Amino acid sequence: MLDLSVYSSQQNQQLIDSTDWNVLETEFDPSRLHHQETVFTLGNGYLGTRGTFEEGYPHDSPATIIHGVYDDVAIASTELVNCPNWLPFVVKVAGERFRMDSGEILHYERRLDLRLGIVSRDVRWRSPAGHTVEFHFERFASLANQNFLAIRCQITSIDFEGDIEVEVGFHPEPRTQGVKHWQTLKQGGLDNLIWLHSQTLHSAIEFGMAAKLIVEGEETASVCVRQGEHHHSTLVTTLQVEPEKTVTLEKIVTLYTSREIPTPAEAALIRLVAAPSYSTLLAAHIAAWERVWQDSDVVIEGDRLSQLSIRYNLFQLLAVAPRYDDRVSIPPKTLSGFAYSGHIFWDTEIFILPLLIHTQPALARNLLTYRYHTLRGARRKAQEMGYRGAMYAWESASTGDEVTPRWVPGPNGEQVRIWCGDIEVHINTDVAYAAWQYWQTTGDDEWMRDCGAEIILDTAVFWESRVEWNQQRHCYDIRDTIGPDENHDRVDNNAFTNVMVQWHLQTALALWDWLVKSYPDTSAQLAEKLYLQPEQMELWGDIANRLYVNQDLATGLIEQFEGFFNLEDVNLADYEPRTKSMQGLLGVEATSQKQILKQPDVLMLMYLLRDRFDRKTLKTNWDYYSPRTDHSYGSSLGPAIHAILACDLNQPVEAYTHFMRAAMVDLADVRRNAHEGIHAASAGGVWQAVIFGFAGVRMTNFGPIACPNLPPNWTRLKFRLKWRDEWHEFDLTA
Repeated sequence: MLDLSVYSSQQNQQLIDSTDWNVLETEFDPSRLHHQETVFTLGNGYLGTRGTFEEGYPHDSPATIIHGVYDDVAIASTELVNCPNWLPFVVKVAGERFRMDSGEILHYERRLDLRLGIVSRDVRWRSPAGHTVEFHFERFASLANQNFLAIRCQITSIDFEGDIEVEVGFHPEPRTQGVKHWQTLKQGGLDNLIWLHSQTLHSAIEFGMAAKLIVEGEETASVCVRQGEHHHSTLVTTLQVEPEKTVTLEKIVTLYTSREIPTPAEAALIRLVAAPSYSTLLAAHIAAWERVWQDSDVVIEGDRLSQLSIRYNLFQLLAVAPRYDDRVSIPPKTLSGFAYSGHIFWDTEIFILPLLIHTQPALARNLLTYRYHTLRGARRKAQEMGYRGAMYAWESASTGDEVTPRWVPGPNGEQVRIWCGDIEVHINTDVAYAAWQYWQTTGDDEWMRDCGAEIILDTAVFWESRVEWNQQRHCYDIRDTIGPDENHDRVDNNAFTNVMVQWHLQTALALWDWLVKSYPDTSAQLAEKLYLQPEQMELWGDIANRLYVNQDLATGLIEQFEGFFNLEDVNLADYEPRTKSMQGLLGVEATSQKQILKQPDVLMLMYLLRDRFDRKTLKTNWDYYSPRTDHSYGSSLGPAIHAILACDLNQPVEAYTHFMRAAMVDLADVRRNAHEGIHAASAGGVWQAVIFGFAGVRMTNFGPIACPNLPPNWTRLKFRLKWRDEWHEFDLTA
């Protein structure tokens, strides 16, 4: 077994099993409770449940988060809420409650089976009274049927003879980072069923959940409903056990919200009554994951740590991608934590979508259609800001209106202005870029006609009103922006933004030509709807040709924004060793006056538009900007991109260093913030680093080709990609 502790300052108990499909925890460390809750998160495209214990633990952070279930909150406008907890499963041995913080833990192992989508836990526990019992818990969120969840608990007596009581229920009104969002409308129980009907306080989203408890093979065991305080209903059974006897209990849960059905509580009850057995549900769930892995798995031989980490990152994205809902998207922390309030950023389009576009295109279509549904909100934002067209929100939720806070409390109680929602405008081009990449890869003309064209064209209209003519230089400027490198805000002519806008306008013109020829009726309707005129098209071409970019024609070096080269240069090595970002060490204002990057900006541009820059230009800009980037504690979005570009520069060893920073960011908690939730963008970047970096995949008019540049310890790399409805199998060696 391989120890991952090399990637963490604390002793790391995650181990790889012999199959390279399982994340193992072989020792329980309470100091790492919240980190491990993130690591053992489960999801099924509808919801995510953090890896808390069924029986609970002091100061744990249980959370079940459902796509699209937002409610109003101060400062952030709206947030994804912590939904009623379906896990509670309490076992009492001779009246003593089983808990990991009482008695003695004689053996412990927790396992996340990535292939099967199951979290399991084995504990041999000696109660304070000296009774020894073994527990095996397993649970899953069904990928085959998103409204089913299930827990199986097997209890084996080692030396105890007597009564064991089991009580299962819900936590109906959990708080979200201290904020109350739920009111219980009704709850109750009958026979071996309990149910809950509740509603969010402001958005009025209704929630319905029902559960039943089954005691396997114990004909004499009866299950009854117990009414607790606040009228909470639970299901209770008492079992007679003796040494070497095993009893099996199964809790099956159904849940719905009013986002998908008008009467969620009734639907949950009806579905539960007709629910198949635990084994049948599990078999369908495993089969669903098998189909997903058949298309999305990546096989790495020669490096088991890389093998486990790529599968882990893939799992967390595949488990959160919405399968039946095109009005939601993937937040930066997936559905595993509450940082960023569950809002949607560019992370989804630029970092996560490539995986889905090339291996699960139907899921990519859902995520892009979310941006189509939120165009109205983008148009409202543009109008409010004094522009034309559509201006996508930097942080988006249900409607697409801007939900980035403008002011947040500072460390000393002062109000700090947040500018991203007003001026981090590259989001417009990020969405257009993703829509174009989806179309180029899938050939989905229908989606481009019905959704994508309107996205790309109306966001292009925005740029026409956002640029300013500079009479002195005889060029167009985009002033007062923030690029990907958020260490520097309110800058003029950010190179990433300006060059991507050039690409956007040129692409919009090419798209318009296609639309006019292929779908003249649609083009006529869009021209009327978006007020598109022929002279506008000419203006787009002129703007694209004359947008200001400061590039040294001799060396190819691009200035990140106007005045960047005048900022103070620093040697980041002088600040090592450290455990904070440079901004955390120096402060926001001081960092903004220095050439310190939070994440790649010019280099990010060179990755997204790889065909526009030759190797010499890439090398020049890499040599300048990579040493000025805070790789260790800047943004988790950066390492994977640096890994890809290092491969382009034939530096596979350096690429591997960056790759592992991204690959282990959650498993080994390398940035010490994994307790907040999965780093979704980094997870998507890990896949891109493997496919577009080490495998060297490029898209051509004839499909994908590979030019591998594998790390020295990788002996084989195998994966599949879908291009224009055809699967391409890659099996690469050094």
